[in-house]
Amino acid sequence: MTDAPAELVHLEVVDEIATITLDSPHNRNALSRQLITELSAHLTTVEEDGAAKVVVLRSSGRVFCSGADLSEASTVPMEEGARAIVALQRQIVAHSKPVVVVVEGAARAGGIGIVAASDIAIVAEDATFALTEVKLGLTPAVISLTVLPRMTSRGAALTALGGEVFSGVEAAELGLVTRAVPAVELTAAVDAQVASLATGALQGLRETKQLLARDLLARIDADGEELVRLSARLFGSDEARAAMTAFLTRKK
Repeated sequence: MTDAPAELVHLEVVDEIATITLDSPHNRNALSRQLITELSAHLTTVEEDGAAKVVVLRSSGRVFCSGADLSEASTVPMEEGARAIVALQRQIVAHSKPVVVVVEGAARAGGIGIVAASDIAIVAEDATFALTEVKLGLTPAVISLTVLPRMTSRGAALTALGGEVFSGVEAAELGLVTRAVPAVELTAAVDAQVASLATGALQGLRETKQLLARDLLARIDADGEELVRLSARLFGSDEARAAMTAFLTRKK
């Protein structure tokens, strides 16, 4: 009898606040099939929980999310993986309750798509972000659905074409996140923001989120499948395969 895999995403609901914690340190919270499945299931649970008003999405360690799980590229069809990331972003955007993302350390590639899909993102000033796809022969295809509407056009060009690391402070200046605060103040800033959101009535929160999300949801629904195909085509290219193999080899 095979033991069930350890849970990678945890949910706790206390005093109207649902906290979802990514806890897959072995692969830096990469967007594996298991992690996405569990995260989606917890979001659905909170959606149906009449007691919860606000969702906080964070990680157990400093790394928030390292992006797609490249180690699954040989076992999970590329279109399936990209489509799952689109669906996850859509679920966060369409969620009836405000989703607050907290980034203490690093967010990369697909992890940035989750940050952009959230309603409010509060990060440490020294948190780091990078759209690294360009260095692997790829493009931030499916995460562009949420990232591009958040960022300034100049900021998007700089970060997506350069693929370089930028700080939490820069992420706030470019529109990717809501606020960047000193790391020692992160917990207090998140607690204050969440407490403020929780004073809203459930109907008010739901209807306001729906109003704010309308254009972004329309973009996801209109362009999602095309960008899934683009992502799969690039992931399957010889250039990207060679770059990803070299990247995974360097990590070992």
